[in-house]
Amino acid sequence: MLYRMLLFVLSILFFYNCHHFQAQPAHRLTLKNWQLKAADSVQASGQRMTQADFNPQNWLPVRVPTTVMGALLKAGRYQDIFVGMNLKKVPTKPFQNGWWYRCSFDLPDLKRLPKNVLRFNGLNYRADVFLNGRQIASKDSIFGAFRVFEMDISSLVKEKNNVLAVCVYPPQAGDFTIGFVDWNPAPPDRNMGLWRPVEIRRARNVLLKNPFVKTAFDSSLQTARLTVQVTACNLSDQPVSGVLEGTIESHSFKKAFHLKAGESATITVDAEEFPQLVFKRPRLWWPVHWGKANLYDLELLAKIEGQVSDALQIRFGMRKIESYFTDEGHRAFKINGRKILIQGAGWTDDLFLAQSAQNVRSQLRYVKEMGLNTIRLEGFWGNDQTLYDVCDSLGILIMAGFSCQWEWEDYLGKACDQFGGARSAQDMDLLSAYWRDQITLLRNHPSIFVWMAASDMLPRPALEKRYLRILEQIDGTRPYLASAAARVSQVSGPTGVKMNGPYDYVPPRYWFEDRKYGGAFGFNTETGPGPQPPPLSSLQKMIPAQHLWPIDSVWNYHCGRNEFNSLKRYQQALNRRYGQPDHVNDFVRIAQAMNYEAMRAMFEAFAVNKFQATGIIQWMLNSAWPELYWQLYDYYLMPNGAFYGAKKACDSLQLMYDYSNRTVFLNNNTLKAFSGLVAHIKLFDLQSKLVDERQIQTAIAPNAVKAVTRIPEYEAPTPVYFLDLRLFDARGRRLAANFYWLSRKQDVLDYSNSTWFVTPIKQFADFTALNALPAATVKVKTIPAGDTGKLTVRLQNTSEHLAFMLYLELQTDRGQTITPVFWSDNYLSLLPGEQRELTVRFAGKEKAVVKVNGWNTDLRYEN
Repeated sequence: MLYRMLLFVLSILFFYNCHHFQAQPAHRLTLKNWQLKAADSVQASGQRMTQADFNPQNWLPVRVPTTVMGALLKAGRYQDIFVGMNLKKVPTKPFQNGWWYRCSFDLPDLKRLPKNVLRFNGLNYRADVFLNGRQIASKDSIFGAFRVFEMDISSLVKEKNNVLAVCVYPPQAGDFTIGFVDWNPAPPDRNMGLWRPVEIRRARNVLLKNPFVKTAFDSSLQTARLTVQVTACNLSDQPVSGVLEGTIESHSFKKAFHLKAGESATITVDAEEFPQLVFKRPRLWWPVHWGKANLYDLELLAKIEGQVSDALQIRFGMRKIESYFTDEGHRAFKINGRKILIQGAGWTDDLFLAQSAQNVRSQLRYVKEMGLNTIRLEGFWGNDQTLYDVCDSLGILIMAGFSCQWEWEDYLGKACDQFGGARSAQDMDLLSAYWRDQITLLRNHPSIFVWMAASDMLPRPALEKRYLRILEQIDGTRPYLASAAARVSQVSGPTGVKMNGPYDYVPPRYWFEDRKYGGAFGFNTETGPGPQPPPLSSLQKMIPAQHLWPIDSVWNYHCGRNEFNSLKRYQQALNRRYGQPDHVNDFVRIAQAMNYEAMRAMFEAFAVNKFQATGIIQWMLNSAWPELYWQLYDYYLMPNGAFYGAKKACDSLQLMYDYSNRTVFLNNNTLKAFSGLVAHIKLFDLQSKLVDERQIQTAIAPNAVKAVTRIPEYEAPTPVYFLDLRLFDARGRRLAANFYWLSRKQDVLDYSNSTWFVTPIKQFADFTALNALPAATVKVKTIPAGDTGKLTVRLQNTSEHLAFMLYLELQTDRGQTITPVFWSDNYLSLLPGEQRELTVRFAGKEKAVVKVNGWNTDLRYEN
């Protein structure tokens, strides 16, 4: 009887859900399947090609969003474009004129949904738009890379065989377009095209758009009061009365509205009017290390005479963002009332804005794997909302803002002054529209914690006043930052951040001892130790075999631009500190060690100085194309030594070494207190002889850092020695491990000759003795973990000598490198007799093989 009743209930629910679903029409149609052709090869006019009987011949099928060059690459029109200097050979002439995008589509249920709005979420840079034989917009009014354009097409569409054609024109010198500044070569097409989705938004008569949820908290954050806003647009020629219905989990509301013919109005629903928008003990959204990134769903319906006119859904999070200044005048942030050390890196989109959703998800998983809590967007905003959705779900904060592309004449293509290139009223109108459209588009994402108006400079005062007015009107839930550089605005006051470099190689010591430039004080919005050459498997994909060694102009082409167009400063440091390599294999092996120690030290220096140091953004996180500079993982999603150095430094609980005063610190990156901890500290000489050992009982408060002990000056005869740090709980379980190689001869920096991009080194540390390390024997055993895409690797040092810098790479049984790959640890060293187990997760179902390399290692594999 109970079983039959259960079946009956389930059948009723199924019936209700099916009919409820059918009652919700398809209110959003994304146009994906298009055709593409160069305008100078098309004889027909826009009116003719959008008639149903037009026969397009030799058009290239493409999926939007895509730039022109991105589409041509996907179609195979250019081969091996990223190998060697092939990109330089791509002609720019084909991209100096317009390109046509053409799309056919149906609009089912047109009688039920007669009102239709065409929406361009992003096009670059100008466009003529035609629909069903009519021109509906021209390039004189449709322009701007970061604008959103909407057009009511209700009177022009039909149920079947609609045809839309868009002729996109490339940006010209002086246009405020997308750009990569000095990071890499510019794309030949300058990213022209429909680079974000094209949609049709559909309604019976009233269309809903621009929803927004604001959250206000009491002082304890135990009560949240929501305000919901949405714009209702009456697209009909008659006045309408209706009801806005909203649902957030078990909380729902209804509010009546009235709109005149053609009227648009913002409907506001708040907790004062509707107590059901008061949430007790809300599930807060927390960033990485601090808790769950909790999210809520809001559904909104516009009903006219009981019929659904439009429906939309958004996801949002409840969190409180605050900005404050330290006693020293440095800007800092709080999340949900807690001071946070921003630890992040600079994001760039793909060179042709062609990254897939899966690629974005993999990259952001890398961010979380490293323990970074932030990415910074400088002029790159993603080709859809995937980037923001994933950051929301993973707890990754976003600094969103405009690029220095518009602040320098060489990149913008017209005269600039101390406020950049936006000088005319028309320029400021355009950038104000950019600001409004991007914030409106993205403001519901809890991951975005600050809006940045500029990068290297300040906005012109008149423009900044407009930015602030717009921000007050459409957001008000997160701070504003006028510039990424140390500036004082006459409108908004001091920025409280710095952008004083370096951008090229500096040794670990720099970050701890510098107190004038980029060192560990204040908020450094972009900086880093310069080049990060990738592992050999990636180098072989981008550098032709005949150019792999020695380093030559082909390598330089895959560097940055201007001051960063070669590896000369990095090579000098590598040669002087580790010894000059005589083969690419040696170079890569040394480079990964140098990348690791340089990147780890930067993040650790800011950690041991929190909260005098309030933020650090590594320049950069990723690369727009295969290159050798500014990356924690490369274009092929292969992590380098810097990735694992950052991962070690940004661990949730970690012991770390201050190179400037030889102090060991304990950093707690969580909101949990720890007691009963034991720090094991060991010093070894070059021969792996233990020369000092100590165990220290300790504890630490939440989100804190403390000094544990000071390491004595090393006086043994070997020029290189090793510091091993382990942290255990009261039961003897290891919680953290960190390992350093140190030189008796110190790096000495020449601060008096510092520039905006580097501080020279006048004396180099000496690690050349590492090349004479005694051999160590390591057993390697791979253990399937029982589920697809995961392996356990057991490493055992069976010798009496240190096994230094073991690098593990995952390959197919055909020798192809597997990426993305998520190792629990890598580039690790094993003490004499030590055994360590690592895990690795990866995508795909191919058989995976683990390859291990090391400096001084005799490897023995076991099945």
